[in-house]
Amino acid sequence: MSNLFSQILILDHFTTRLLSSCCKMSDLMSEGITIVEDLHKNREPVPEMKAIYFMRPTAMCIDAFINDFNPKPKYKAAYVFFTDYCPDELFDKMKKSCAKHIKVCKEINISFLPLEAQVFSCDNAEAFKSIYTPNSQDRDQTLETIADQIVTLCATLDEYPGVRFKKDPNLNYGKKLAELVDNKLARHYELDDNSKKKGKTQAQLLIVDRALDPVSPILHELTYQAMAFDLISIKDNAYEYDADGSKKEALLTEEDELWVKLRHMHIAEISIGGLSQLMKKMPAFRKQLTQKNVHLSLAEDLMSHYQKNVEKLCKAEQDLAVGADAEGQKVKDPMRTLLPVLLHPHDTTDKIRAVLLYIFSLNGTTAENLNKLIQHVKIEYERGYILNWEHLGVPILSTPSMFSFRKQSRRDRSDEETFKVSRWTPIIKDVMEDAVENKLEVKDWPYQSECPSAWNGSRAVSARQKHKGSSPDDLRSGSRLVLFVLGGVTYSEMRCAYEVTHANKSCEVIIGSTHILTPRSLLEDIYKLEIHLKIVIIKK
Repeated sequence: MSNLFSQILILDHFTTRLLSSCCKMSDLMSEGITIVEDLHKNREPVPEMKAIYFMRPTAMCIDAFINDFNPKPKYKAAYVFFTDYCPDELFDKMKKSCAKHIKVCKEINISFLPLEAQVFSCDNAEAFKSIYTPNSQDRDQTLETIADQIVTLCATLDEYPGVRFKKDPNLNYGKKLAELVDNKLARHYELDDNSKKKGKTQAQLLIVDRALDPVSPILHELTYQAMAFDLISIKDNAYEYDADGSKKEALLTEEDELWVKLRHMHIAEISIGGLSQLMKKMPAFRKQLTQKNVHLSLAEDLMSHYQKNVEKLCKAEQDLAVGADAEGQKVKDPMRTLLPVLLHPHDTTDKIRAVLLYIFSLNGTTAENLNKLIQHVKIEYERGYILNWEHLGVPILSTPSMFSFRKQSRRDRSDEETFKVSRWTPIIKDVMEDAVENKLEVKDWPYQSECPSAWNGSRAVSARQKHKGSSPDDLRSGSRLVLFVLGGVTYSEMRCAYEVTHANKSCEVIIGSTHILTPRSLLEDIYKLEIHLKIVIIKK
């Protein structure tokens, strides 16, 4: 785009968010762009100027574009850049209507949001409803769109990965998505710009479903970033705080170097002195002073929430999640662990979270027991918060044939230092470490396509053979592991990508999803599945 002398940039909703996530207005201005407009809003014609369009190749965007040049052109010429592949029928429609005005038309393969150095999102929270609502009419189309987005991620990274997915006895959405991604990758790389077929690169893509780990999104996580987004109302990364008696707003992004240093630290480390130690090392410029004030305020807010309410919940939550107490004694009666939470005047959402952890710990409970719990929490008319987890393939009601749902075997972390209130490790971290060490069982993680030699080669085994695993050093430096979580990813899981990368050095772990979850947003999404299902039934 830099060699075009247009001054108007026209964006749709998605590309506005995309550009906001990776550049500032000053960056655009340095490229000669002085006006940024919304594609879907009424705009004054500027017939003497050229316009750059950066948009998704959807019918809605194409129609809005055509309207800009029919019957009378709003701009001198159009330079069109699509986020990804434009379907032939839409391309033909555009060409037929306004070919003479289009000077450039390119697909640039970036249909995802780069949220952090190692985190991406499809920016599609609505996908949850489309995928998990029973008898959903738009599930297949949603999976197609997500697959296209994942392909653009791989293209941006210049990776052609081997694809694997987590086998699920109840749902096959992960398998379907893996098939779609693999086929679309093969098509994308069949002929590159030099008319050469691209071979597989040193990368592996793992596709997992949210049901892999229902515990991590529900627990109260006590690392700084996860805790902030769980306990405080933060919208679009904007944190509101008081400074000198007035309300101020700060963006919690990678532009804030203190945020990057603090985000994965435990709140105990920050409050004990981690924050003041980091501050001492920072230069005393105005920007840094503002950052210090922001994080002093945020850390104070979080500690206030923790001492007032969260601390009382954490012991019970951790015991239920881990299945043992802080001393390592097995929890023999989970109901005894749950009861104090139900009897304490915690808010309803916190009680729902504790009840869910209790049910997950048992792999489902009886209908009689579930009814008692629902009455106790007083959600007789909002049972969907609990029952609708079954639409994700997570057992809520125990049945005689529970053999179909087998609990994950976990890595031994008994020698790792942890805080008593934070003993749970997200299952995705086990998956990342097992993948890097080539310990993922083929029967649980089938290959959708052959993985490059760094990830199997001479160590490839049949489903019947036992994996011996390998040292992460066997991976060539520069290898990448990409994990995609269908149905939302948590901040604690995002943290794991950085931790595993830091520990292994030879492999970079990148994690992404349809959208980023908080415990409350996930519970609302799950509750709405029931409402959406009722609407679907009424329509029929």
